[in-house]
This record gives sequence, C-alpha cells and structure tokens, in this order.
Amino acid sequence: MSDSYPINLIIDYPDRKLNRLTTFFRIFTAIPIMIVMMLLLSTSYSYTSETIKSVSTGAGLVFLPLVLMLLFRQKYPRWWYDWNLELSKFLYRVAAYLYLLDDRYPSTDEEQSVHLTIPYPDTVVDLNRWLPLVKWFLAIPHIFVLIFLEIAAFVVIIIAWFAILFTGVYPRGMFDFVVDVIRWNFRVVSYAITLVTDKYPPFRLGV
Repeated sequence: MSDSYPINLIIDYPDRKLNRLTTFFRIFTAIPIMIVMMLLLSTSYSYTSETIKSVSTGAGLVFLPLVLMLLFRQKYPRWWYDWNLELSKFLYRVAAYLYLLDDRYPSTDEEQSVHLTIPYPDTVVDLNRWLPLVKWFLAIPHIFVLIFLEIAAFVVIIIAWFAILFTGVYPRGMFDFVVDVIRWNFRVVSYAITLVTDKYPPFRLGV
C-alpha cells in the first residue's frame, strides 16, 4: 500500500489559550449546532458482526441513489460530491468542537481549523462500479478497530477536558491522538459511505 492516501483530514492545533468557560459547558453550548447537524444528517448507523444497517433520511437519502448511479451509470454527479464534501466539512467542524479541539463555535460555511482533502473522483478510471455493493462489508475490520480507538479517544478527551480547565491548553500528544482517530473515521466514511475512493483505507494513525 502506498504511503500516500488521497483522503486526508487536518485540524490545526490551537496554539493559544482555550476558553475554559465554554470548555466546561461544552456539552451544553454544543446543543444548538448539534440540532442543526442532526436535522441535516438524520441518519443512524448500527454496526454488528454480520451487517451494517443504515436507516436514512435527509443527507442519508443521497447514499442509496449514489450507489445505483455508480452501479448502472458509472457516474458520481458533481452536485452529490459537493453536497457530501460540504456536509463532511460541517460535521467534522462540529466534531472538533465537541472533542474540545477548537473553542470557536462551528461555522456552517467557513473552514475554520478543519481542513478536508477529498479529490473529485473520475468514476471511469478511479471507481469500480461494483465495489459500492460490498464496501460496507470490506469496512467491517476498520469498524471494529475504530470502536476501540474511539473508546480510547473518549478517555483522552475527558483527561484533556481537565487539562484545559486547569491550564487552558490541550496537551499536544492527546490532541494529535484524537485527530488521528477522527482522520481514520473520516477515511472509512469516505470509502464506504460517501464512496469517493476505491483505495482501501490504511490501518494506521497519522497522515
């Protein structure tokens, strides 16, 4: 596997004192933007060892038609790509705020500290029309790894919460670990859900 993976996520480290007050009340200050996020997404996923079930409305409705479009027409319409790109940027800005990585309130349109790289695919050259039928299955090993990584990230976030309250600083090692877990999640979603690449996500933390 090449060291270069086309899908990437970078979150700028806040080289400044973070707001301790909003950090303390983060779960409450995030409620309005989370409502907006849920209304946009309105998608729930449940993972088991046998299947990945998706009950989808709103943004989720874009997924199944996209599978059919790739399968029968071998096309990834640009507007679907743009929608998935902008929605992903918004979702990961919200995630960065919830995970204390940034104390600026998530914008619905400005990039802020979260930078995503998702090249627009050439469907004929870059995408196999049959893979969308099995990508959910191929992604299962990643899902199991991510379950444990996200549990570890949750513990790290709690520790970082205390660190920020006392020092105003998100410890750099903890910050990098949480970003690495988010990046891993983002690559799996890009492979199995938004279907922008056929290149299998690497089993690694880091870029």
